[in-house]
Amino acid sequence: MAPTSTAVGQTAPARGDGVQVSLAELIDMRHRVREVPLFSSPNRRSPLVGLHHSKLRGRGVDFDQVRIYQAGDDVRTIDWRVTARTQEPHTKLFHEERERPIYILVEQSPRLFFGSGLAFKSVVAARVASLVGWAALSHNDRVGGLVFGHGELQEIKPRRSKQSLLQLLDRLARASAGLNTEQNTDSDAFGLALRRAREALRPGSLAVVICDERALGDAAEQQLTLLARHVDLLLVPVHDPLDRALPAAGLLRFAQFGARLELDSHDPSVRQSYRQQAEARTARWRRLADRLRLPLMALDTQRDLVDQLREHLNVQHPGATR
Repeated sequence: MAPTSTAVGQTAPARGDGVQVSLAELIDMRHRVREVPLFSSPNRRSPLVGLHHSKLRGRGVDFDQVRIYQAGDDVRTIDWRVTARTQEPHTKLFHEERERPIYILVEQSPRLFFGSGLAFKSVVAARVASLVGWAALSHNDRVGGLVFGHGELQEIKPRRSKQSLLQLLDRLARASAGLNTEQNTDSDAFGLALRRAREALRPGSLAVVICDERALGDAAEQQLTLLARHVDLLLVPVHDPLDRALPAAGLLRFAQFGARLELDSHDPSVRQSYRQQAEARTARWRRLADRLRLPLMALDTQRDLVDQLREHLNVQHPGATR
């Protein structure tokens, strides 16, 4: 079990100081894009750069026009409908895609409304989503995404438009502002979001999945596996130090929905069991990333977001050529 609400006696950060995120803050994240080479350094083998410059899954080109078949044309591109109608062979012409859709799935659920570090997990998730969005837009890619976690899915279709990104950030800020410890986390939200991504995205898209580290269950893992068959994925699980280890601080009391839980953190067996559950979650993310050959960029609430991203960007992702 991991804490999902503030422990009795724990002092939470001041409102507006890492607890919730505003639209203005998410817009200001555009100024930090230059600090992190997400898409802008092709010579650096970072997860996002590696994904962005990889061969697209599928054709990777857009349909252009139909013309009369000429000697040497690929017979696989013959347009049989036009050929049958005109009684003369015609072939399809394609042109290379100049951009790709970047689809950001970001969780804003009550289980992220917690933090013992610099910011709540919900704020870290929102900030990294904003940073990826601004970086993609500056790279002339189409940006859209989905905010999920509590209530209905909030989707913005990918477009190469600042207005589209601002709409996504506005939905994100509103979702963050609505979080509190008295809400129930929708256990189906992650799976629904992944299924919607499968419906909305075409081959060659990049889906950035930002969620609570505890969100990875059997159903979600299956959906991620199916999604990875058609699009490129970047996994960004977010955790708090208290998700992974309990301090030896005596009797800890937790309260939520009228229920109370007490843990004796001085008991070594309690701390060990808690730590083992956390290690199992971390290992499961790593096994999934290794099996699907996906980059994994785990983030925590304890350290500066940009510093963590820089560390990840210096690590080659699976399958990249050195």
